[in-house]
Amino acid sequence: MTTLPDVREQDMAPGKLVTCADMNLATLLTSRNHVLTTPQIMLLVLLAALPGITVMTLHFGPGVLINIVWIGLCALLLEALMLKLRQRPIKAGLSDNSALVTALLLALSLPPATPWWAGLIGAIFAIVVAKHLYGGLGYNPFNPAMVGYAVLLIAFPVTMTQWLLPASAAGGTPTLAASLTAFAGMPAPALDAFVGATALDQFKLERGGQTAAEFMTGNPLYGRLSGAGWQWVNMAFLAGGLYLLYRRLISWHIPVTLLGVMVIMALLLYDGGSSGGHGSPLLHLFGGATMFGAFFIATDPVTGPATTTAKLWYAALIGMLIMAIRVWGSYPDGVAFAVLLANFAAPAMDRFVQLSGSGDSADAG
Repeated sequence: MTTLPDVREQDMAPGKLVTCADMNLATLLTSRNHVLTTPQIMLLVLLAALPGITVMTLHFGPGVLINIVWIGLCALLLEALMLKLRQRPIKAGLSDNSALVTALLLALSLPPATPWWAGLIGAIFAIVVAKHLYGGLGYNPFNPAMVGYAVLLIAFPVTMTQWLLPASAAGGTPTLAASLTAFAGMPAPALDAFVGATALDQFKLERGGQTAAEFMTGNPLYGRLSGAGWQWVNMAFLAGGLYLLYRRLISWHIPVTLLGVMVIMALLLYDGGSSGGHGSPLLHLFGGATMFGAFFIATDPVTGPATTTAKLWYAALIGMLIMAIRVWGSYPDGVAFAVLLANFAAPAMDRFVQLSGSGDSADAG
């Protein structure tokens, strides 16, 4: 999620939007009856992600926060540079908070032991290539954060698969010193004990013919619902997503349809938990980046459809692609590639709905 579909970069000049800009923080956080500015919307998205950030940090250590701070700084500097090169107002462009939202989405997608140079490259592709080379805020056809993540995943697969074990499986989280050493790109022996496969990755590649129950029972990498640590991270992002729904910053169509399609496909492929099954619906719903993707990434109105019917098809496509990639693809998760492929199809979906004469109209959710 980056902005409302009818907001464009030129609308960011001070005074362009007539809204309740002077509301206090309590009103901003709770009121559903005020028209918000783009900076306020972006701020609420950042705040909605706080539960997920907190839980990720508790389970995976300070590397999560290091990624956020570093990529946030890179994104702001790159945003200012591109605004200057494009002769756009720098202060207004930075104050819309869109670069910070993009940075946050990218940072939360990266492993907590990601070195500085990888975060910088991801930010360059997100802010410079995916956003400004297409015309800036509101004109980008692809989700900028997912572009940055996909480039890193394809170009540096080893670095991008160095995920840390959750605290419950590793017996704790890395120290700040170890995390900073890894961030600096130097060997960090103290971090080696915390590096391991994610729950989805292990379930896909290391089961060895066992049933789901046999493989997961007693395995410290799994909790009652899904991957240990990840199930709580997903619950936290679900809470943040419900807040976005409550504030009407997103509509229900995309997250509910996306998650519903994933449940249906998981049920069809579960096979009763047999050795040939591909995981229960709960494993997929509360594993990997599912809730983060459903509420914070797929709901970006700039890169998704504008009409309600098209949103349903768009979300269904993302849900099917996520499951297809998880089950048959080379990657254990698949949210980023699913969203980017659906971004390709979004304009055609809107066009088809409009030509079909369904009477659907664009909405802001």
